[in-house]
Amino acid sequence: MFEIITFTLGPVETNTYLVADTQNGEAIVIDPAWDGEQIALAAGKRGWQIRQIWLTHAHFDHLAGAAGLVEHIQTPPPVGLHEDDLPLWSMRGGAELFGIHIDPGPRPQLKFEAGQKLLVGKVSFEIRHAPGHTRGHVIFYAQEESLAFCGDVIFAGGIGRTDLPGGDFGQLMESIRSQVLSLPDETRLLSGHGPETTVGEERRFNPFLTDLGF
Repeated sequence: MFEIITFTLGPVETNTYLVADTQNGEAIVIDPAWDGEQIALAAGKRGWQIRQIWLTHAHFDHLAGAAGLVEHIQTPPPVGLHEDDLPLWSMRGGAELFGIHIDPGPRPQLKFEAGQKLLVGKVSFEIRHAPGHTRGHVIFYAQEESLAFCGDVIFAGGIGRTDLPGGDFGQLMESIRSQVLSLPDETRLLSGHGPETTVGEERRFNPFLTDLGF
């Protein structure tokens, strides 16, 4: 069985996802935003072993909990990130631009690439490179589960901001067209902020897309 636990953490209410194959107890964490101990505790209560940490991108509010998370795991898991976001990670995710100091945690060891396949137990995820919010932003898409963890590319009724270093509005819209709207309408979108939505809902009602004729 596949299970997702959602936490909303940190100063900008970022969604963190604890994802597990409950049959074998293997789990991963997507975007440990804050309060890493809380995430580790939730996994431990269920007997899950966190094997990897996946970052959709390297903004501080998506990785600030990584240091605390690995401190509370007996065998610290490797962190994965697209290499185009490594410079942003090295800047602590831009936290200091907002007057915030963080420990970014372990340097990413897993280099994500477009088309790469990842496993959570028996569930397969495809990495889809979706720049625009940041240069190295990725989406984790599980076709058999009909869901995508899409970070800050698209939200329910909104899109990711592009006014921070590495942002590009045209590139973001192309990523949405090619990497999100190319998915089946029933695909669940679990974003970095706000409620869950679907590809079909955003195709029909997201004003940023309908105004451009998407």
